[in-house]
Amino acid sequence: MSEIYRDAAAPLEARADDLLARMTLDEKCAQLGCVWSTQLVADDRFSPERARELLRHGTGHITRIGASTGLRPQESAAFANSIQRFLVEQTRLGIPAIIHEESTAGLTARDATQFPQAIGLASTWNPALIEAVAGVIREQMLAVGARQTLAPVLDIARDPRWGRTEETYGEDPYLASRLGVAYVRGIQGDDLRAGVVATGKHFLGYGASEGGLNHAPAHIGARELREIYCRPFEAAIREAGLASVMNAYNEIDGLPCGGSPAILDGLLRGALGFDGVVVADYFTTMLLCAFHQVAADKGEAARIALAAGLDVELPQLDCYGEPLRQQVESGTVSHALLDRSVRRLLKMKLALGLLERPLVDEARAAAVYQTTAQRQLARQVARQSIVLLKNDADLLPLDPALPRVAVIGPTADDVRLLQGDYSYPAHVEIVYKRNRAGRAEGDILPRADAVAFKPGPYFVPMVTPLAGIRAAVAATTAVRHVAGCGISGDDASGIVAAVAAARDADVAIVCVGGKSGLLADCTSGEFRDASDLALTGVQQQLVEAVVATGTPTVVVLINGRVFALPWIAAHVPAVVEAWLPGEEGGSALADVLFGAVSPSGRLPISLPRTVGQVPVYYNHKSGGGRSQMLGDYSDGPAAPLYCFGHGLSYTHFDYGDLVIEPPEAPADAVRQIACTLTNSGARAGDEVVQLYVRDAIASVTRPVKQLVGFARVTLAPGATRRVRFSLDPSQLAFFDAGMRFIVEPGDIQVMVGASSADIRLDGRFTVSGAARELRTADIKPTTVHLE
Repeated sequence: MSEIYRDAAAPLEARADDLLARMTLDEKCAQLGCVWSTQLVADDRFSPERARELLRHGTGHITRIGASTGLRPQESAAFANSIQRFLVEQTRLGIPAIIHEESTAGLTARDATQFPQAIGLASTWNPALIEAVAGVIREQMLAVGARQTLAPVLDIARDPRWGRTEETYGEDPYLASRLGVAYVRGIQGDDLRAGVVATGKHFLGYGASEGGLNHAPAHIGARELREIYCRPFEAAIREAGLASVMNAYNEIDGLPCGGSPAILDGLLRGALGFDGVVVADYFTTMLLCAFHQVAADKGEAARIALAAGLDVELPQLDCYGEPLRQQVESGTVSHALLDRSVRRLLKMKLALGLLERPLVDEARAAAVYQTTAQRQLARQVARQSIVLLKNDADLLPLDPALPRVAVIGPTADDVRLLQGDYSYPAHVEIVYKRNRAGRAEGDILPRADAVAFKPGPYFVPMVTPLAGIRAAVAATTAVRHVAGCGISGDDASGIVAAVAAARDADVAIVCVGGKSGLLADCTSGEFRDASDLALTGVQQQLVEAVVATGTPTVVVLINGRVFALPWIAAHVPAVVEAWLPGEEGGSALADVLFGAVSPSGRLPISLPRTVGQVPVYYNHKSGGGRSQMLGDYSDGPAAPLYCFGHGLSYTHFDYGDLVIEPPEAPADAVRQIACTLTNSGARAGDEVVQLYVRDAIASVTRPVKQLVGFARVTLAPGATRRVRFSLDPSQLAFFDAGMRFIVEPGDIQVMVGASSADIRLDGRFTVSGAARELRTADIKPTTVHLE
């Protein structure tokens, strides 16, 4: 019998079917599971003995070499090669594994480039830049043999109490769609044989949990689920060929996402057209027993998950091992159901070219890490991610030749605080911090006992705000640094020294924020949800004390948490949102503070005044966003502190000459919406022109405005460009009362502006004739032309 599966010229389906037909039940179950990379280590090296125990039937995935060890690129590549060589040479069918990693803001691995966290990437409103970031991640992953990343996070985040808000692209489905598509294209490339599988997560509604609590149920209606929460996933599937999806931990209307055929099969594969591999968020199958309690034991959990369409169990073979095997042997689970998922995974491995090229060039791995070009890109992205929230009396930009600058605050000179929860230093704390006290029951990551493999607080070269400021100011400028307090705790003893430094300075730059990660001392990140959106510890007291000195003060927010900052917004003249800016964050921040570049980031999420407003977001439905009849809350405004799309510049932009063509046309007509943008200030700068629409009268309630296009435009002083949007009518479609996806006739208001609240131009067009029914597959993004 010829081995068709080894013939690279044969059709993919034929190769997968041939390989599947050769597999035993044990080999099939093994393909649907995973092995922790560190479980294959003994005596400080790859262990063939452990491999013979754990890989004897093969495996589908290897879990995270980069995010579980302290290996540098060349050693990581060598370890990956050892695993793959064993699988190819020492197992019956010789099927390589997919090694998966994490990469929301850069590959989670030692020496990998650390870009801004995802909420910062979203603040750039620059899909081309996000695609370039993903291209670096792809290059670094390929070099070490990792072929699937568990990113991007496509969750819509409207509740900043949720600790994972920082991993998302914010509150808006259109913005998240455009950035998600760009990320997937950058990761996967044009051909998976030279690319890395992207994993859209978490399907579905994970960011809309009760109380902002991780894993908690999400209460979302069918229409909102399709129009808001599905939209980024569907765009990535339809436009970028998203190859993998990860389930969410939560439930929707009683259905756990990891065990629901309606969600993973009917909605994802049916309505959204997904044809790739669904991988489990870690421990999902077990949680059907322990958390959701819809399964009595692991065998039943395996049956439920497999029937739902959960193809691969991560991070290690558990329910899909012996429990699933017994379910198949007893006839409770059919061979056809098992084969369905195995075939999907085999097709992915074949599409990646793993059977032809299972090994990588170890000697060349390090060459694509921390290059000059990558660091320049990290600085460019960080620059564009920084949002100037407030700038009274044009306090910023600062003069680099100021005589005395005080740099104050706990986030001013701590490299650990510049990165998000899925950065390498933050994530491996799970291993190295707990290992100091021995293995804790329920540890998320297995221990790495071998010395060479042990992870630790290994940082790439990082530029803190203090270092960036010192590099940016004149040689004659005296820079004094005082932390003043910590991120958490009630120790205010350092505030006295901070006040003294501020009084003696011409300007005080106060850097406050939080610590992103997964352990108890972190203030944002996975598992770190919050019931209060104020600054933690005594940081608010520190800011108030510095402001009271009368010294001009700039507050810089370095954190993944979306803060509610009413006092700071009211009393501090300049406020800068820097998010978690990554390895070049300090340089980028100094570039903005001292005017080397004009700030150009825009908020991808509304900033609330108080936690009591949550959720507060710009595209609420008609009738929402206010209290009837008087509008505001009895104790404060209903509007957010800073709105979606907000961000100031050091220059000024004028909008004019709005033209909408055709003004009246049927529901299949593309509209051309054009305006003139002029830089009327004295500095070069970028403006993010934002296009919103509103359906004036519809058969179901519609948002008061919705983003349908945007353009980042760079203009020199006095320069003018014509910005033209081609608006496809599919952007106007919605699910009507009968859940038909239609474009209805009627008047559409057009709004062009600098934010969702700062609308500069207003017009309208009319959709005439009959309603037009579409498929969601027909949705086309708005295209932009600069003239």
